[in-house]
This record gives sequence, C-alpha cells and structure tokens, in this order.
Amino acid sequence: MSEEPSNKTPADSGWEDQEEVAWREMQELFETMSFSKRLKRTINGLSMPKDSGEYKFARIQVQRMIGPIVAFLVPVAGIAIMLSLPQKEHVQTRTQSVQIEEATEQPEMEEEQQEIPEPEFIEPMETEFDGPASDSVAVDAPMDISNEPVSPQPREMNSVAMVRSPIVMKGIIGSRDPGQRGKAMSKYGGAGGEPAVVKALRWLKKNQNPDGSWPGTKPASTGLALLTFLAHGEIPGSAHPEFGPCVQKGIEYLCNSQDPKTGFFAGRDGNNYAHPIALYALSEAYSMTKNPIVKQVAERAAVPVVKGQYASGTWAYNMKGPDVNQNYPNGDSSYAGWCAQSIKAAHVAELNVEGLDECYKKAADGFKGLYNPQTGGFGYNGRGATGLSSVGALCMQLLGKWDSPEVKKTLELVKDAKYDFKTWDKIQIKGTNGGSPIYYWYYLTQAKFQAGGDTFKSWNRQFLPVLTNMQQVASAETSGYKDENGKPREIGWWDSPSEKEHGAGGAKLNCTHWSDGKEIPGTTTIGKRVQDTCLSALQLMVYYRFLPASQAVNQQPEEVVTDKKPTDVKIGIRRKKKGS
Repeated sequence: MSEEPSNKTPADSGWEDQEEVAWREMQELFETMSFSKRLKRTINGLSMPKDSGEYKFARIQVQRMIGPIVAFLVPVAGIAIMLSLPQKEHVQTRTQSVQIEEATEQPEMEEEQQEIPEPEFIEPMETEFDGPASDSVAVDAPMDISNEPVSPQPREMNSVAMVRSPIVMKGIIGSRDPGQRGKAMSKYGGAGGEPAVVKALRWLKKNQNPDGSWPGTKPASTGLALLTFLAHGEIPGSAHPEFGPCVQKGIEYLCNSQDPKTGFFAGRDGNNYAHPIALYALSEAYSMTKNPIVKQVAERAAVPVVKGQYASGTWAYNMKGPDVNQNYPNGDSSYAGWCAQSIKAAHVAELNVEGLDECYKKAADGFKGLYNPQTGGFGYNGRGATGLSSVGALCMQLLGKWDSPEVKKTLELVKDAKYDFKTWDKIQIKGTNGGSPIYYWYYLTQAKFQAGGDTFKSWNRQFLPVLTNMQQVASAETSGYKDENGKPREIGWWDSPSEKEHGAGGAKLNCTHWSDGKEIPGTTTIGKRVQDTCLSALQLMVYYRFLPASQAVNQQPEEVVTDKKPTDVKIGIRRKKKGS
C-alpha cells in the first residue's frame, strides 16, 4: 500500500512541537526528584528571568521549604531558652492532714412525674353493659362495615414524613424507655412479668395481617395491638428492629383506612367501639413519634368524639347523643371509658382540635351521673355498682379526679377483689363480678395501680403470678416465629377463663375455659384472642405504661431523650385511585 501524502502544514508542525513541550513540562510536575536535584534546580532557577518557568519553580520550592524550616527552628529555640533558665535548688513540700468521713445517706428523692392516659379494648364486653345486637338503636347514617379502606381522594403512598422517632418521650410516658422500664418494675414490684410481655408481643407480630391490621374488628383490634406495642416503648424506626416494622404497618393501616371527610375508619363495629380505640392508639403514636401525618389523622378522628360528647360529659354508642341513644340518658360507662381514654391521650398529644380542652374538662364529671353515692361504684347506663366500677374510677383518675370522693369510695368497694382464672365465676364481690373477667381486671389493675400504696401492693401479689402462669406458650421449636436475626423464639397468648367474654370474631380456635376450679374445653375466635392477649399484656405493663396519677398532677418533669439519632420513620397515606 502506498503512503498517503501528508496534509500537515509547517504551522501544524510547530503546534505539535509546542504540544510536545507542554506535555513534557506537565510530566515533569509529577516527576519524583531527589532532594539534591530539587535544591540544585531551585538555586539555578533563582538566577533565571522572573517570567521564566525555572524561576517560578524555584520560588515555589522556596515557599515550600520555609514551613518545615520554621517548624524545626521554633521548638529548637524554645528548648534552648528553657535550658538557659536557672534551676531551683530546693522544692518545698507541704503536708496537709485530711479527715475522711463516711458519706451520710441522703433521703430518696421523689421522682418528678407527669400526667397519664390509658389503654384500649375491642367491643362491648358483656350483656350487662353492651346488650345484644338487637338492643342497638338505629343511627341517622348507615354504618360502613366494609373492611376496605375508605378513600374518596386519591393520594400516593410516597406522601411521607421524615421525622426523628421518637423526638422525646415526656414524663407521662417516659418510663416506657428501655432504660426506665426496669427501674419502674423494681420500684412497683413488677419483676417477673416482662418475659410474658415479650412473648405476647411476638405472638401479636406473628398474627398481624399482611395489610398491617390484626384479626377481628380491624380498627379496634389494630388500635388495641398498637397500644400494646406502644406501651412497651416500641415505635417505628431502626432503633426497634424486631417490632418497629410491625408497629409502622399497623399505624399505616389505620391512617389508610380513614375517610378524610368524616374522620371515621372503615370496617368498624355496629356501635363503633373501634373509633375511640383507634383514636387512642394514634394519639399515643403521635406523642411518641411526632409524625405529622399521624397527627393529621388523629385530629380528624378526634372531631366526632368531641362533637359526640353528651352535655353532661359522657358518651354512648356511635358517639351520638341521648336523642339517638334513648336508653342511655347518662351515657354508657363501657363506651364512655374508651372515649374518655382517647380524649385523655389526644389532650396529652396536644392535638389541635376545636373543643378538645373543654371536652377533656367535662369528661371526668360525666361519670358522676353513673356513680352510686350510697355504695360507691359505677353502673352501666345508670347509677350502680357493677363490674364496670373500675372503669369509672380509672377514667376519673386519668382525668385529674384521682383524689375525688367517688374514686376513693369505689376503691374501698373493690378492695377485696380477687384475681383468679380458675374460680372467676365464684367471686361475688360487689363491683367486680361479671361475665367478662379479662375486661374487668384490665381496668381494675390500672385503677389500683393509680391508687398506689397498699391498695396496689396487695393486688399485685395476686394478679402478677396468676396472669403470668396462665399464659399459653408455644416453644421456640414449635412457634414458627423468628426474631429479626432469624433466631426461633417462644410466643405466648391468653384466652379468657369465661366463654361469655365478649369480643370480635374471626377464625375459630380451641381453648380452655374455667368454671368452679375446673377446666372446660371450649372455643374462642382469633379476634377474641387478640383482645384478651392485649388486655392481659397491658396489665403486665402497668408498672411503666403511665405514672401514678397522684405523682403526675401539676408536675412538669424533664423530657427524656430516647433516640438521639434521626431514624427513617415514614408514615404514608395510601389512597385508592378514582375508579379503582
């Protein structure tokens, strides 16, 4: 092949020579030179013209050398100066006598505390207070019983909030922090119940539905389960790897199942016990996470509770007044109990809801219309002394009336109450008997803890060993549950000793009931088991879930920071698209 003629011009060749020179100069910048070569080049460069590259190189080298030279000379000069100073020949020593005294023991300071909200539930718990379904009074709007999320406005799941989780836990719930739980249990006598609590949390996690809900009446079951996790200080975020994702899914389920126009949740029961329970859970979730989307959903949910309050301060089914609930002129203590607890939690969370403060103030007095001044105790829908007596007592304690005559006389009425799964149906103590013992004990345990002193100590000696021993446990080998590290773990649950214990439905399960000290084979539902497990576990967390009311009044304890690192907590609202 013949060589092609060159198209380069002399100018091109000169440009190439310049490029080659520039390339060599650039390479020289990266060349590693010995010290002697650099010194020689520097000395030669200083004699070259100032606009030459050699001079500029030499100048840069001189500037670089000044720093190390100064760094060497300064300490040398300092050492020389110190060596030239005259030395002291004698050092005078001085001896001082010291008397050691034993430290005097200081009186134990009373811990500052704050206020207190309370827990949850699922449905009417006994014909005594809820009545059969046929007794329900029609409301002016049909109830939506669908289990699908109600969502007239489309909104994407990527609508999320990034928050620190939690920012702080205030005094009212500060003892839920892992560092405080042991201290509280030691102080109030709760040692031994924590393993049962953890097994219950694992059972709840294992039985969570894929959509984040729990079986039964979904908003109620989910609210109750969330309250159980939150009571243990479990929140979304990487600081809680075992239960955090489970809690986040539950919160998201409630957020996604709310109708933003009405504030109600889809899939509720006919009397709508589910609503105040869900509000209760979301208010606590906001207090512990400060997630703005949770706050928004909780504020919408609080509106019908505030508006549905009787003028006297109580509530009845569906948060409707006495014109609808004509058989309940003084309200329903069971239903009002959940509304009052949810309003307490909303108040503690400082939700921005019109009328919330007034509703909170009226709620305590609302129970007075159900109080029996002759015997003490509270009735179901009138003055009495039923198994719901502890509901009225607890709600008044939580709402600031812990030292009222009504509370004191009711606690006296139930001072000899018994905690016994096996003979529950033979306990005939005024103000404690009924067909839903788990439900009654749930309130009674809290009311006695709020009273404190010997009232709780004697109760604690009964309920703690009984409740822990009656937990049903599946071993790590048979449970089918693995923790976040893949390790098999035990799980545990409770079933009520009474076949009459009311609760939500779902799949049928075999269980054991008790009567007159004898085991009775029976059945329950998965919804009831969720309810009984939550209410039982919450009793075992009474030591640290809330502060005693008498310690929380008019006190503003310091906030306890529980997670100083921001975490990846995201709570999103997932809305169904139009036409879907």
